[in-house]
Amino acid sequence: MAEEMRKQDLIFALDIGTRSIIGVVGRTMEERLEVLAIEKEEHSKRAMLDGQIEDIDQVAKVARHVTERLEQRLGCSLTRVCVAAAGRALRTERGHYALELPQVTRIDSDLISRLESGAVSEAEAALSSDREDDQRRSYLVGYTVSSYQLDRYPLATLKGHSGRLLEADVVATFLPSEVVESLYAVMAAAGLEVASLTLEPIAALNAVIPADLRLLNLVLTDIGAGTSDIAVCRDGAVVGYTMATVAGDEITEELMRRYLVDFKTAERMKMELGSTNIVYRDVLGLEQSVPSAQVQEAVSAAAASLAQEVARQVREINGGPPSALFLAGGGSKLLGLRELVAKALEMDERRVALAGNNYDISAFSKEYELNDPEYATPLGIAVSAGLGLISDSYRILLNGQQAKLFRSGTLTALDLLMMNGYTSTDLLGRTGKNLSVTIDGQRMVFRGEPAVPSTLLLNGAEATPSALVYAGDSIVFRPAVSGRDAHRTLADLLGADFPGGVTVNGHPVPLETELHVGDQVLTYEEPFAIAQTEEAESLPEKAPEPVPEAVPAVPEDPAAEEALPEELPAVPESPAEEPAAKPPKGRSLLVHLNGAALALPAKPDGGPYYLMDLLDRSGIDFDNLDRPVDLLVNGQNGLFTQILQNFDEIVIRYAEG
Repeated sequence: MAEEMRKQDLIFALDIGTRSIIGVVGRTMEERLEVLAIEKEEHSKRAMLDGQIEDIDQVAKVARHVTERLEQRLGCSLTRVCVAAAGRALRTERGHYALELPQVTRIDSDLISRLESGAVSEAEAALSSDREDDQRRSYLVGYTVSSYQLDRYPLATLKGHSGRLLEADVVATFLPSEVVESLYAVMAAAGLEVASLTLEPIAALNAVIPADLRLLNLVLTDIGAGTSDIAVCRDGAVVGYTMATVAGDEITEELMRRYLVDFKTAERMKMELGSTNIVYRDVLGLEQSVPSAQVQEAVSAAAASLAQEVARQVREINGGPPSALFLAGGGSKLLGLRELVAKALEMDERRVALAGNNYDISAFSKEYELNDPEYATPLGIAVSAGLGLISDSYRILLNGQQAKLFRSGTLTALDLLMMNGYTSTDLLGRTGKNLSVTIDGQRMVFRGEPAVPSTLLLNGAEATPSALVYAGDSIVFRPAVSGRDAHRTLADLLGADFPGGVTVNGHPVPLETELHVGDQVLTYEEPFAIAQTEEAESLPEKAPEPVPEAVPAVPEDPAAEEALPEELPAVPESPAEEPAAKPPKGRSLLVHLNGAALALPAKPDGGPYYLMDLLDRSGIDFDNLDRPVDLLVNGQNGLFTQILQNFDEIVIRYAEG
């Protein structure tokens, strides 16, 4: 069976409810959905409030449990899911659009998509004008066509007909962005990819009131735990949606107050209405028993209030009582609610029914009894996706897959790419980082490699990110490839056969050393040994500690960097034991002055450095001397005209005593 399942195009739907999550898996069979598996799990804590997701991780955990149980039952993996957004903060707008063609034309799907797109854009414009002071962004989550006209003649469908003047009226539904995005966040956290998105009342309507019944003035009221969604149809079309902010939780909370029980116990008591006695344990730990009729009476006021609010919303959107009304959702199963709603609407009780009797028009199952009003939304989501009832005029392909699409006004290719996880770096790429180093006092900059630009094809032609996209468009996008950062070694700069010595940030290093941003490189004519493990063993006897007045001066050349670390290569133990090295010509000089490392850039004329060149760097005011000064080079008395060598230890300080 597992192998068979893998070969099937399965429809996987999740109904993310305030109280529980219901999963349905099915497949299309001869214009109907065959339901293969159903799983349900309640939230362990109140992770949702009035249909809005509050705790993303907790809701995702339950969604994952339901998915795993369905996978085990069917022996296959489920990765793409169809979902519906709750009707909380739902807003509907009507839109009308006329498309006049230059000549009589046979109408195909593309023309219908353009027509519907125009009508939805008009609805969006109406929404924007009504919400000028509202900064929240709203997303289009669904729409239904209420009527078509061809050359001013009403038709149920335009496809295949010929004419010049096409008109369409739509009812578009919008939700605040946070409602939709939290739903996508839950699915991502559960490891699922959203295959389609619709609105819960639209989905439930497709299960409860199939299109063939919509000539009548019918109303669907889906009573969940936190909200009651309402959809109205007549004359063959859906004419409006709305929502009441009262639902089954009002009954549960009333039971909590009356009988001092927790939420779960109150939920169970609500389900047991109609039995003889209801046994429960209150928050004091005492077991109680109460007649069911007494509990029914206790919640009668809350139930009547719920019925009155539903009736008020139905009258407001429908203009009066409908011909018939269907109650769906878990909250609709409250004992006596059907009669209360009929009374509030002044309708014959026989014209108010629990949903479920019409499910078999669009769905069936060999294993499950489907005529449960609680299945309206999960079945509706699956039926809507499986039978192509979700408005697909705004489906856009991105790299061959249906794009995640939150329509909100005019849509550009950039908008769509951002909605589907791409960033500005993917669009523009990133040039590799530059490498800047200083060599012998001269700053050098090496440029990083440029990015390979992104490519964007809209319907096979090159396009810019600002290009508008429309229904049925196909986008192929290849992200930019960032350029490599600049990188150089000393050998790249100086040549692999460079004969002299090199320090980087004061450390003698080999030519294979890779450079980093900000490195200070000094070159010397004389090669020297790389720093040994125990540097102190090769250094001369420590020079006298500098007095506080002796402050190492900053090099005169502004390009030279500040004093370098003291980790330097060894110096000769005695100047007399080695022949004096020739002064560097055109090279930098590295010495110690009063115990601090000092890098001296090469003189412009290539001449040597003398001891007197360092007098101004010692911090002593030689124009106003008031006591003797010690001048030492490698522990020996020095002369003003003494030529300095690499790694000399120099002391210029006031004499002690």
